[in-house]
Amino acid sequence: MAKSSIKIRAKEKGGVTTVKTLITHPMETGLRKNKKTGKLIPAHFIEEVTCEAGGKKVFVAEMSGGVSKNPYLSFKFTGAGKGDEIKLSWVDNKGGSDSATAKIR
Repeated sequence: MAKSSIKIRAKEKGGVTTVKTLITHPMETGLRKNKKTGKLIPAHFIEEVTCEAGGKKVFVAEMSGGVSKNPYLSFKFTGAGKGDEIKLSWVDNKGGSDSATAKIR
């Protein structure tokens, strides 16, 4: 099995779940040049990140090439409890995707 590009942690406190995630991705804008060849490096970036809890979307982020390499995201939501599972997934502009699940602590 391939290693996931997503590291994810979720912690519930006082009815609010805090999710912290790090996604390994090159996030190329399409504007940077290769130093050796002088040619543009093609755009390659995450377009959408989605988080689901209990079968419902609790977070959606639309991104572009303006986000740095290996983006870190942190967000909060309500309506989930300790032991529940969340699923975080992303899709990039070249059709690549990945997802990961984690139990809320």
